[in-house]
Amino acid sequence: MWWLLSGAIVVEVAATLALRSSEGGRKKLLLIPVVLGYLIAFALLSATLSAGLAVGVAYGVWAACGVALTAVAGRMLFKEPLTWTMAAGIAVIIGGVLLIEVGSTAH
Repeated sequence: MWWLLSGAIVVEVAATLALRSSEGGRKKLLLIPVVLGYLIAFALLSATLSAGLAVGVAYGVWAACGVALTAVAGRMLFKEPLTWTMAAGIAVIIGGVLLIEVGSTAH
């Protein structure tokens, strides 16, 4: 199930980057990978949940990894800011997700 979630995260991040590249929809051809990417990402997330991963854990990992990967990719591809404060925020999000994961297995 973790490989399904990993796939969902990678595809969602790629779709988000394509959305950024589309320049607000002005580059219409790039909207195709956006729509397909989000559809595939949600299908993989749904399969992850069907495989038995708790929704809180799945969504937490999805969100944390998505935020971190998108911020780093935005910096690399689009020269967007990635300050130490932003990096600290990403670390706090990831720490929170790890706590949710640990808490979900402690029952």
